[in-house]
Amino acid sequence: MKVMKFGGTSVGKPERMYQVAELITKDNEPKIVVLSALSGTTNVLVSIGDAIANGKRDDAKQLINNLQEHYDRFIKELLKKEEHRKKAQDVIHEHFEFLNIILKISFSEALSKDILAQGELMSTKLFSIYLEEQNIDHAWLPALDYMSIDSHDEPQVLEIRSALKKVLAKHADKTLFITQGYICKNAKGEVDNLKRGGSDYTASLVAAAIKASVCEIWTDIDGMHNNDPRIVDKTLPIEQLSFDEAAELAYFGAKILHPASIWPAQQFKIPVKLLNTMQPEAKGTSIEEKAGSIGAKAVAAKDGIIAINIRSSRMLLAYGFMRKIFEVFEKYRTPIDMVTTSEVAVSVTIDNDTFLENITRELEPFGTVEVNRDQAIVSVVGNEIAQTPDVLKKLFETLSGVPVQMISYGASKHNVSLLVPAAYKKQTLQLLNKGIFNL
Repeated sequence: MKVMKFGGTSVGKPERMYQVAELITKDNEPKIVVLSALSGTTNVLVSIGDAIANGKRDDAKQLINNLQEHYDRFIKELLKKEEHRKKAQDVIHEHFEFLNIILKISFSEALSKDILAQGELMSTKLFSIYLEEQNIDHAWLPALDYMSIDSHDEPQVLEIRSALKKVLAKHADKTLFITQGYICKNAKGEVDNLKRGGSDYTASLVAAAIKASVCEIWTDIDGMHNNDPRIVDKTLPIEQLSFDEAAELAYFGAKILHPASIWPAQQFKIPVKLLNTMQPEAKGTSIEEKAGSIGAKAVAAKDGIIAINIRSSRMLLAYGFMRKIFEVFEKYRTPIDMVTTSEVAVSVTIDNDTFLENITRELEPFGTVEVNRDQAIVSVVGNEIAQTPDVLKKLFETLSGVPVQMISYGASKHNVSLLVPAAYKKQTLQLLNKGIFNL
């Protein structure tokens, strides 16, 4: 059995849903198909929740009405038979009835998660009705029956496997299953989600849970590219990456893949393929245990980085100093991306400023704390890149005019990361494309 995940743009128009139906019925291999919400829906649902939270219920009502009109038009284009249109309208109107009801009750974080779940539920139900109209045998699986996270918001593959096994057993005569990405239940049994981009995570978790033959992630570009095609004119798709290389690229800014989604597939050795819905014949990118080649393969950039420098003349040879520094970040559950040290200073970067004020306050007893916002991490990723001769020389020759603030080299054999001011990100990516890849 394999897993196929399709993002919002892949199901965002009726003709795209037709393409997806063709792709999932091309072979007879049993499969679980994971769908995102229709493109744009989650953004509108976020806006609805924000409007309600801010007491702007009239604005929320208008957003709900506009979204419902969009779905009504979608149904008319998607389905041809009146009986299936009626069924789809009844199903979708139930979800909008829910959205209208919440206008009359008190807003809460739990309610916000319920609002966001509507997108995936509606897209999968519409697609299921379309498959029914086409006489394509399948089963609709509610992700809320098996996808769960613990009290630390972490999914547990073995628990998901056990729950999914029970759900699949109810449809022993089926070989095609349609389910939702992104949504899940939390430790309290409430509706929750796997955060932005979580449909990739869902697909990888499902693939790990069923020990799938492959996990296919279908998007609107032909695989992972060696650089950001939105910024750099000439980019090339990468044919093969190792799990470690892909994880580095995803974490450090490659938008095609959710950063967490590599871990479950890697843990259970499930190959991942990044494919293009609009160009299904394209090779795309294969992610597996073997890297395929040595050397630099891609560049990725991560925005919204904050650099924190802790300077203290007492640091030299001070036992436990580093531990105390890191305990502050652990206390506020704030991951660190990069670390550099000298005899009198420690510099770290983070990408989440939720607890920045608390963190800086607790760091101040250790020394002078300096915070620099508007930074970017640019990473050059490849197999054994740290052992590639003259890689640093080539990097700094290429970036001679860029004010590099920090460098991380040697901690990972797959990655060299540079911290640059955000204003220099575009220039850095373009220079590296020419200096490293001769493009």
